[in-house]
Amino acid sequence: MPKRFYFQTFGCQMNVYDAERAAQLLVSRGYVQVNDPRRADVIWVNTCSVRDKAEQKAYSALGRFQAFKRKNPDLIIGLGGCLAQQEGSALLKRVPFLDFVLGTKELRKMPEILESLDRSGGRVTAADLRGRVDPYSRLPLFPPGGKVSAFVSIMQGCDNFCSYCIVPFVRGREVSRPPGEILEEICSLAAGGVKEVTLLGQNVNSYGGRTPGGLGFVDLLDAVQEISGIRRIRFTTSHPKDLSPQLIRAFGRIPKLCEHIHLPLQSGSNRILRRMNRGYSVEEYAEKVSELRRVRPDMSITTDLIAGFPGEEESDHQATRETVENIRFNEFFSFRYSDRPRTRASLFPDKVPEGVKQRRLAELHALQKKITHEKNKALEGRELEVLVEGRSKAGAGEKTGRTRANRIVNFLGDSLHAGETVEVKILEAFPHSLRGEITGMRAE
Repeated sequence: MPKRFYFQTFGCQMNVYDAERAAQLLVSRGYVQVNDPRRADVIWVNTCSVRDKAEQKAYSALGRFQAFKRKNPDLIIGLGGCLAQQEGSALLKRVPFLDFVLGTKELRKMPEILESLDRSGGRVTAADLRGRVDPYSRLPLFPPGGKVSAFVSIMQGCDNFCSYCIVPFVRGREVSRPPGEILEEICSLAAGGVKEVTLLGQNVNSYGGRTPGGLGFVDLLDAVQEISGIRRIRFTTSHPKDLSPQLIRAFGRIPKLCEHIHLPLQSGSNRILRRMNRGYSVEEYAEKVSELRRVRPDMSITTDLIAGFPGEEESDHQATRETVENIRFNEFFSFRYSDRPRTRASLFPDKVPEGVKQRRLAELHALQKKITHEKNKALEGRELEVLVEGRSKAGAGEKTGRTRANRIVNFLGDSLHAGETVEVKILEAFPHSLRGEITGMRAE
């Protein structure tokens, strides 16, 4: 009987991609993936440690799986991702029932580790971060299993060393995947029915920058544009300081490139941006936003914000509120600051009290909720192109999909299939989604 595995993933899209590739790797060795951890022979928790909350979620999940281990001592439990890279072998001491720890650049070793544990037992740590290793090279490619959208990693790591960020310490320095591998993977996805790809990297703008004579990021976008079957291209994440005029112009000339960009601001205060080591000012950020909207007036812009960074005073918080009101993002993701190991900001003495951080975060959420709803209301009566993703949670007979600007739309369409593209008239706007009716089909 084949071995069965269950994965639980926390954190960013990169972690989702890592889990997908690791699953493909095990399937190629004869394993079977299951949706119930109680049926598994192997459980792997793929973690994030960018914020303390994500780290605590991982430990909580491990605690739940401990009960399964008591009932089945042969169950193998592993931990991967950023928390595994951050803590390494220390996790084996902290979590006595943990069998293996797999770092962010060690995915290829998972089958060998499992075979070793099956054969001779013991406990294993693989968390080498040295060198510019591409963790995805030579991993097998499989059909996407009916998915319409897929992630594709184009690079890993970061060289920016923002003062609050642990990524360079758990993902390593920047390394770009060879363009041939990326394009081969996207061609494989397209052949399996994927219509939309999202190119992933901690800073996609830097793609190819350390490869003399290699493709730059915009060149890669041009190459993906030529792949038959792919209808939409997205990417994340862009660093504002590296958002080039060439990339901004690409939104106006590459037809498949969706009019949506995630551009983390982090703070609307220049003083705090300097402490964060972000490398741009609020004015420079706003100028790039204006240029994006000049090239694509319907551009959807989302961002990240940190509430309560060390030393953030009330005037800095108000500056962030004013920046949010002036730029009017379509949506943002905001978080309370939390110290991360080895980062410079963790050593800053002037920490903001938790209650103040929570209050500032709530104020930002309330402001953005109002702006998002207003922007969604402005779409009522318009017809938008929607890529059908599947059944909607909203009710029987309804389908859900996304616009090119990444807005969720629910609509009646029982006979539609995932992957089809339809024209939808927006009838009603909600804070986080839209409702509409189909007015036509888009040709393939």
